[in-house]
Amino acid sequence: MAKLASKTYGDALFELAQEENKIDDLYAQVQVLQTVLKDNPDFSRLMNHPKIVKEEKEAVMEAVLKGRVSDEMAGFFHIIVTNNRYPEIFDILDYFTKQVKEYKRIGTAYVSTPLPLSDAQKQAVEKKLLDTTDYDSMEMNYDVNPSLIGGMIIRIGDKVVDSSVRSKLDELTKDLKKIQLARYEAGTQI
Repeated sequence: MAKLASKTYGDALFELAQEENKIDDLYAQVQVLQTVLKDNPDFSRLMNHPKIVKEEKEAVMEAVLKGRVSDEMAGFFHIIVTNNRYPEIFDILDYFTKQVKEYKRIGTAYVSTPLPLSDAQKQAVEKKLLDTTDYDSMEMNYDVNPSLIGGMIIRIGDKVVDSSVRSKLDELTKDLKKIQLARYEAGTQI
């Protein structure tokens, strides 16, 4: 149900942004709001508290947002609170962010390597990803994972390219076990 709500409300905000020609403006506001909400968990606890009535939550939301965000964003948050969808706010804002990135052809890549990459290596990885995908730009996220031994793992959305030594060793181990099992089974049949 939460996924349906995040899609429904995220799509509504994206359509509003398109209709009002404010994609960049609302995207920037959403990024700031995501950071502010994550940095202030007490606010979310307040907005999700079952003993605080909806009218009080609406008044708090209006007081917090008034003059700080656009009328469109304030109205959107009003609808979220009115429809008791604040518990899904992070999913809704994440969905909207993904929609904007797809619209603007911005990819998000997660790269894991056993050692930190140099700036030149990072540029080479980004260039290769831009050359092999349909994205115009990439948001790169790097992670160091020594257990990979060598190579790298790249994830973009639900696509994963695993060229790590660890995964190759795991594949070899599985192949060796299959060979041993086949030999064992062949030996028992003779």
